[in-house]
Amino acid sequence: MIDRGPVQKMLERYQCRNNDQRRDALKEIVQEIALVGLWRGGFFTHAAFLGGTALRIFHELDRFSEDLDFSLTKPDQAFDLDVYLPALRDELGAFGFDMAVTRRAKSTDSAIQSAFIKGGTLLHLITIASINPPVPGVHAGEQLKIKLEVDTDPPDGAGFEARFRQSPIPYSVRLYDQPSNFAGKIHALLCRGWKQRVKGRDFYDYVWFLSRGVPVNLPHLESRMRQTGHWTGLASIDRDTLLGLLFDRFQAVDFAQVRADVRPFIGDSRSLDLWGPEFFMAITSDNLKVPQGV
Repeated sequence: MIDRGPVQKMLERYQCRNNDQRRDALKEIVQEIALVGLWRGGFFTHAAFLGGTALRIFHELDRFSEDLDFSLTKPDQAFDLDVYLPALRDELGAFGFDMAVTRRAKSTDSAIQSAFIKGGTLLHLITIASINPPVPGVHAGEQLKIKLEVDTDPPDGAGFEARFRQSPIPYSVRLYDQPSNFAGKIHALLCRGWKQRVKGRDFYDYVWFLSRGVPVNLPHLESRMRQTGHWTGLASIDRDTLLGLLFDRFQAVDFAQVRADVRPFIGDSRSLDLWGPEFFMAITSDNLKVPQGV
């Protein structure tokens, strides 16, 4: 049985009006319980939470995010994600969720270690939301799937912060601080998607950071770009250099594709009508901040 006390309280805060919203709420509830399990297992002694889901849960980013992204605080080739999966699995089970937690075998010599949380969407929606079957829009065999990724060879220069939550129980998570998270997002915006479908969520999060006046951790951004081979210059990246890189990117992007990618993850999509090279160059010129003296 689902522990309906804390889980029901978590579901109520979403004020779901349809099954698509309940599906998203279910995923996020599972994400938060997974964080509790990792905390209990001591994972955040070595790692930090970053990316869209971290922003959604701890900084109220107003879009849904699917995966759980982490980075070690310093490189560790001996790190083994398997050590922490039993605590995660036990935590889900303690709250009544019948989920499999499995490690994904690496197919290449990668610093990224991955795992998946999987379980039946229909069964858990019926249980946590007290919905009588059939559930419109949810196939009987549909699987809820959440990917966890851990970078075991993190670039230098990131900053961290401790954040606390009281739901479903009091727990603590180590996060990338906002300037470092912003650096990671700009790296994604600049450096991925040239030969594959662009991720509009990178652009959405970029606008979100700008709107909140978050400065970019430039040393961390440069470290990321050097690690992936996207910056090989002798000079360091300063604000003017970054503006040039961003403007080139904005002029090269298919913004129809960008808008189409992000639309399923947000509620009100009317602001996307503004998205184009001129819009992004203007808001960047006006709002991009770097630490003083950089």
